[in-house]
Amino acid sequence: MSAQEIRNYTMNFGPQHPAAHGVLRLVLEMDGETVVRADPHIGLLHRGTEKLAESKPFNQSIGYMDRLDYVSMMCNEHAYVRAIETLLGIEAPLRAQYIRTMFDEITRILNHLMWVGSNALDLGAMAVFLYAFREREELMDCYEAVSGARMHATYYRPGGVYRDLPGKMSQYRESPWHKGKDLKRLNAWREGSMLDFLDAFTADFSKKVDEYEELLTENRIWKQRTVGIGVVSPEMAQQWGMTGVMLRGSGIAWDLRKKQPYAKYADVDFDIPVGVNGDCYDRYLVRIEEMRQSNRIIKQCADWLRANPGPVMVENFKVAPPRREAMKEDMEALIHHFKLFTEGYGVPAGETYCAVEAPKGEFGCYLVSDGANKPFRVHLRAPGFAHLSSMDVLVRGHMLADAVAVIGTYDLVFGEVDR
Repeated sequence: MSAQEIRNYTMNFGPQHPAAHGVLRLVLEMDGETVVRADPHIGLLHRGTEKLAESKPFNQSIGYMDRLDYVSMMCNEHAYVRAIETLLGIEAPLRAQYIRTMFDEITRILNHLMWVGSNALDLGAMAVFLYAFREREELMDCYEAVSGARMHATYYRPGGVYRDLPGKMSQYRESPWHKGKDLKRLNAWREGSMLDFLDAFTADFSKKVDEYEELLTENRIWKQRTVGIGVVSPEMAQQWGMTGVMLRGSGIAWDLRKKQPYAKYADVDFDIPVGVNGDCYDRYLVRIEEMRQSNRIIKQCADWLRANPGPVMVENFKVAPPRREAMKEDMEALIHHFKLFTEGYGVPAGETYCAVEAPKGEFGCYLVSDGANKPFRVHLRAPGFAHLSSMDVLVRGHMLADAVAVIGTYDLVFGEVDR
């Protein structure tokens, strides 16, 4: 055996390692502390989502989309619902489009808060995780207010959204943990409607982002762990099919919300932050700035929604369920409700690809219908799967600890990778 073969050894990184994000098994060939080769093994969370979606009526698979990237729930729904609407030839009402735009950006902030907290934790910073979850709790309450669920909302529906924004937010009640003045402070934003709550949140959120930056942006240890690590050149980003922050962090201003606008992104004002060096640090800065831009969009959508009431579902009873009041009085409405949610509806034969700018990159749905009430083919384009394929190139020559920073900067969620 040569000296090189004797010196190198193979080790498993994950899937049980906390920085492996649950279900990534990385087989690393090491020369001491230096990574010589990285072989990502996936499939430990395989769910068969695409095949499950092909076995059920179109409207029964929306909930599966939430469970793909389970940190970017409504953005996943948006791509699937848009694909169905394209084949049906329908468009959601204006108010529903603004609600979708607003919740896509709420979801983006939720995702980036999870990312900045967990990535900082991966690299040894504890406090940011606790700070980020403070704001996540507020926005999770918005998810719960419109859908009844804090994560898997199934709020977007073909033709619009499940229901309009509530006129009242839930409030904290007195408990051993919340008493007196503390309770009053916690409920200060919750006295009015959801739009009032979001006005208060958006006015306050930029100061919270400043707090994250105060802890990290000029932190010497943070910069030592991220500057110059996992550098992706613009050419490499394009060759590996990168999208989202992985692409914009390398200086390419590609964002579907600007380049191929959907929902109401063409009517709101925001900027696309881009990086310069394409390293982990630049991608951190891009995500921080994206949270600020999402905050701007939420504020604009909330202002428009306050001034423009209207329907949030098409008046097309092929896809829209009857009103609950009608079901109490009309047997036909009740039968229609049951048929819609058990048998669904036929979608004209054809194929389409609809993509959204999800927080992690381009999330797309390729949908084929043969005219039946369930898809003939569903294929989902998950950004994490494309990014993971470049792992070997990015970590070669880095130290083992730097591999953790690279995994973190991908912002991987394996529900979509192992779909």
